[in-house]
Amino acid sequence: MRNVLISGAGVAGLALAHWLRRAGFAPTVVERAPSVRPGGHAVDVRGVALDVLDRMGLLADARRARTRMRGMSMHDSDGNELWRSTEMTYSSGRLDSDDIELLREDLTELLHRRVRADADDADDADDAGGAAFLFGDSIAALDQSDPEEGGVHVTFASGLSRTFSLVVGADGLRSGVRRLAFGSESGQHLHHLGAHVAVFSTDNFPGLDNWQVWVRNEQASYCLYPVRGNTELRATLGFMSPPLDYDHRDTAQQKALLAENMASLGGDTGTLLEAMRTAPDFYFAAMAQVRMDHWTRGRVALVGDAGYCPSPLSGQGTSLALVGAYVLARELSASPASVADALLRYEERMRPFVALNQALATENPGQGPSEESLTVAKNALTLGGGDGWVV
Repeated sequence: MRNVLISGAGVAGLALAHWLRRAGFAPTVVERAPSVRPGGHAVDVRGVALDVLDRMGLLADARRARTRMRGMSMHDSDGNELWRSTEMTYSSGRLDSDDIELLREDLTELLHRRVRADADDADDADDAGGAAFLFGDSIAALDQSDPEEGGVHVTFASGLSRTFSLVVGADGLRSGVRRLAFGSESGQHLHHLGAHVAVFSTDNFPGLDNWQVWVRNEQASYCLYPVRGNTELRATLGFMSPPLDYDHRDTAQQKALLAENMASLGGDTGTLLEAMRTAPDFYFAAMAQVRMDHWTRGRVALVGDAGYCPSPLSGQGTSLALVGAYVLARELSASPASVADALLRYEERMRPFVALNQALATENPGQGPSEESLTVAKNALTLGGGDGWVV
């Protein structure tokens, strides 16, 4: 087994491409977007996930790219300050922690550069180089019906078709690979957590100086924090609601839903909704978890949010993606002749770690997990080996 198709050029997909390439596989990454997607909120890399970045040679770069928040303040719907802290923020946790908060797009840029650099690290002329990328395309069909073929026949939306030894869905909460591989079961794996959230960037119109501001009432809230040397603002707007029926590719409909449900909130809500209308990187999704009895079916596997999204409420989605990619690649490297054995060990190693981290999202509704629970969860797996592939 050598050629592996990865769907999704996000954190999980790019990290997996690097580790597979390092283990001697030939990964291909297919991504619906025309390039690595920009935008997104600040994400956290914690605990054992820091070790993964270190083994990729990216830890120092990630620390240089981290956010520089000095603290946060909480305000009511009329803008009155309720409390403030210079010791923590809701998004990152304790400011004196070794954990790293950085923008998602900065992390994916680091990962993409690392994968591209793998081609330059090739040791000999017979080496195939780095991962191949298919931007602007997606998987339309998967066929594992021919056991003699010993792989997965993939038809792409572009009409291209190829057979791969393994297909990995690293394509997020609304995973297309999960839908294709698990069929009608796929919708049963999403567990709504009672809210929806939107993220976009805009100008730093309040003039915030490395300070995070929250405004909320019982129905809705928003969080603002400056980035890029206080020249830009990242806005996260959310509201409580049951599951909503909307088109996940209709941005105009999503913006209308957000505006309607944020109407009760004061502060800078009006200014934010105006900025939302022209934001180039608008993202909208339900607060939800993916819970599955199995993350694999035949020669198809899921990694990161596609298989075990913990939701932003846990603060651990990025760390699960990095660790899951490492563990999956490591197990495939240990059993290159038996995909089934490798995928079984991947699930066995990851499931306790995933369970602890998903539990963080619901431990203290509205307040976030306790520091003790987070410390246990983020360190609840040992990578094993050293800098090399010791299996």
